[in-house]
Amino acid sequence: MDLVRIRADLAGAEVAVWWTGDVYAWLPGDGPHHLFGFEGVNVARAVAGGDGYRLLARETARYLDPATRETLETWDNRYSGERVRVLHVWNDPVNLRWPAGLAAPTTRVGENVVVNTDVLLAYPSPLPVAEFPANSADDTYRAMELFQFFARAADFDDPAVGNVPCVLSWTRVAPWLPWMRMADRPGALVYHCRGAKAAGWGDVPARLRAFVEERAPHFAHAPGEWSAPNETSWTYFKAIHRSDDDGVS
Repeated sequence: MDLVRIRADLAGAEVAVWWTGDVYAWLPGDGPHHLFGFEGVNVARAVAGGDGYRLLARETARYLDPATRETLETWDNRYSGERVRVLHVWNDPVNLRWPAGLAAPTTRVGENVVVNTDVLLAYPSPLPVAEFPANSADDTYRAMELFQFFARAADFDDPAVGNVPCVLSWTRVAPWLPWMRMADRPGALVYHCRGAKAAGWGDVPARLRAFVEERAPHFAHAPGEWSAPNETSWTYFKAIHRSDDDGVS
């Protein structure tokens, strides 16, 4: 399956995909504004089964000061005037099922191939507005995750290459993050990132490796077995939520 070859490894080896970029606010009649830098890593392995493949993965990412690119632990919300605690991304797991025969759109550009996967999401929010009025503006979670993987056509066309090297682009359009405490303010976040499939954990950028190894070393490896449901920033927030300490001031 070509999607497995470009996203992971047909032989089941662990694969790290890292990214770096920025997060912007988009509001009616205001902005856009550059809110955060953003960088992270996903470590996954593909497991073959009778119905296709399963991708076993966990991922972490951190929000950065947009100017200094240092890790943010608190953020001064320009819209509410409130200082809030930043909740970084610790999603374990983020597993996927790829049924046999699944194909992603592919575009040939000279000697290169671009594989894209556009994920359009709309499902009941883990944070109903009635329970989380400061953190959620809609009882339905709506977002878009737009991925592009760029590879050499010579690698992609060779069936003997079970792990196709690639670089990637990722754009995400999503609601305000729960920890931002934006209540029902209109608007959205736009993530614009780029990155690459690493040859190994040692090829992940050093400062990102250090962040993982210092805070949660097991995120340097893929899960050992399938589990569900997946973790998201919304479910993680709900799991650790304390209504009396979201805001710092």
